Amino acid sequence: MDIAVCRPGELSAADRAAWSSLQAKAHLHGSPQLANPFLSPEFTLALGRCRPGARIAVVRDGDGEPAAFFPYQRTSLGVGRAIGLGISDCQGIVHRPGFTWDPRELLRACGLAVWEFDHLAEGQPGFDRGITGAFASPVIGLDQGFDAYLGELRTRSPKFTRTTLYKERKLGRRVGEVRYVHDERDPAALRTLMAWKSAQYRRTGRSDRFAHAWIVRLAQHLFHSRSDRFAGQLSVLYAGDRPVAAHFGLRSDRVHTCWFPAYDPAFARYSPGIVMHLRMAEAAAREGVAYVDLGRGQKEYKDLLKTRDLTVYEGWVTRRHPVALGHRAHRAPVRALRNAVQTRPELFAPADRLLKAAGTIRTARTHRR
Repeated sequence: MDIAVCRPGELSAADRAAWSSLQAKAHLHGSPQLANPFLSPEFTLALGRCRPGARIAVVRDGDGEPAAFFPYQRTSLGVGRAIGLGISDCQGIVHRPGFTWDPRELLRACGLAVWEFDHLAEGQPGFDRGITGAFASPVIGLDQGFDAYLGELRTRSPKFTRTTLYKERKLGRRVGEVRYVHDERDPAALRTLMAWKSAQYRRTGRSDRFAHAWIVRLAQHLFHSRSDRFAGQLSVLYAGDRPVAAHFGLRSDRVHTCWFPAYDPAFARYSPGIVMHLRMAEAAAREGVAYVDLGRGQKEYKDLLKTRDLTVYEGWVTRRHPVALGHRAHRAPVRALRNAVQTRPELFAPADRLLKAAGTIRTARTHRR
């Protein structure tokens, strides 16, 4: 393999176009997962503006043409992570059909002792040996259009569908006309969403992602990023003139990712988040999107809305290197404990209650200040 490594800002316009072209044609070659916007050059370029250590390995064939693109982050010690590890929902190499690679050779060229991932896409054979776990990532399939999806939802979950549509009508009667904006361009609406999401993180005892300035900068930068094949997209559900639910995610021409959804708790009785997801699916279907990726994680609303599951993987690939041994020894116990809790209901339920109790205390303290 002829491998050249560059910083995101150094990627040539020709290579960026080649990367985008590989994504645009991926579904024609039986690899639709490669069209995920988290695998796009735009996401890597945006993250490179907000975080140090972002790199891109460009793999070329014998004719000098790009055959694959491998975005990653690295530390000075050679610890590598998937680009955006912790916030990205799809990771891996964007490559030509039939392309194969030696992971150790790739790591050596990138100056990495280890490369860690937690949302590796399907169809990454070069990394198979490093997989330590497989996880469901639910999606809303829209290949047949929204009417077909809604019909399937009515058949599979009639009470849920009927109740959700009733709550939407009730919201319109009691609060104001329900209006959905699929691509809201007002930055104030993005700030509102981030405030809701931060409050949700605190209320449920989770770590507040928007307490990190670089994640706020990344979201703001992506909000202003758009091309024919990529956009950071903010969707808002209004009742009258008041926003009641919102979502910020990424879209390619075939995949819409569900990244940061939130709603105003004052309207929780109307399930505005669920209503917004249905409206979002309807609008995405009109744009020709093949599926909405709800993201890895066990949530009741995902189980109710999904049509099928994709599979994502976590793990790491390593070279024979002391840094790799040390990193794995440090990370493996933490990851194993987290996965044991998240995948076993008898452990997840009490842990979730404990986190929410802690979140209630933390929220109360914040309000007293």
